[in-house]
Amino acid sequence: MARILAIDYGRKRVGLAVTDELKIIATPLGTVHSEDVITYLKRYIRDNPVECLVVGEPKDMANRPSEAERYITPFIRNLKKAFPEIRIERFDERFTSRMASRAILEAGAKKSDRQNKALVDAVSATLILQSYLESKEMKS
Repeated sequence: MARILAIDYGRKRVGLAVTDELKIIATPLGTVHSEDVITYLKRYIRDNPVECLVVGEPKDMANRPSEAERYITPFIRNLKKAFPEIRIERFDERFTSRMASRAILEAGAKKSDRQNKALVDAVSATLILQSYLESKEMKS
């Protein structure tokens, strides 16, 4: 069965998370440098069927696209070119970095782990994906 993969795109690093084959649980895949993400995804998708890519959609408090959207839009165009057969969806990512930092703290991580931006990005992608899954479940 195909999985769903979430992308928390950043100019330096990209957090990635993926579902299990039953699309129940989101787990972090890690982070990749933004310049390497398409290559990484091509390898991953070659070995693991993916039916949907969920890209975080940053918004401000007034529900308008945030400044980061100007970097994400070209990235999504590249995703569509690289993976024309895979559905791409957007999902609100407001507060995921803050929630990720809090989750890492509550898990009892050491200070160095809590300050690890790559870990925060991977957990953020996981939160985006888990929230996406829960929103789909509520609509069913």
